[in-house]
Amino acid sequence: MNTGDAVDLVRNAVMTATLIGSPLLIMGMLVGLVISLLQALTQIQDQTLNAVPKIVAMVLALVFCLPWIADRMIEYTRKTYQDIPEIVSRR
Repeated sequence: MNTGDAVDLVRNAVMTATLIGSPLLIMGMLVGLVISLLQALTQIQDQTLNAVPKIVAMVLALVFCLPWIADRMIEYTRKTYQDIPEIVSRR
């Protein structure tokens, strides 16, 4: 395995992790933004008010996106295992 192969493996792993984590992070960011806006408008400055709706929204996003996330992870794993003989034979 040469350096280019290692870089490709790491790049694919990071891109897959970013892709499967993005729906949850985006949902948490949007809910946090809405709650912060409501806090600013109503002048309620409770720091714990932001946590529970974010957690609930992220869990709902996880339940909704779980089949898609599992498909992406299976696809990544399958492709990585299929590429192993090609990468090893390039020595």
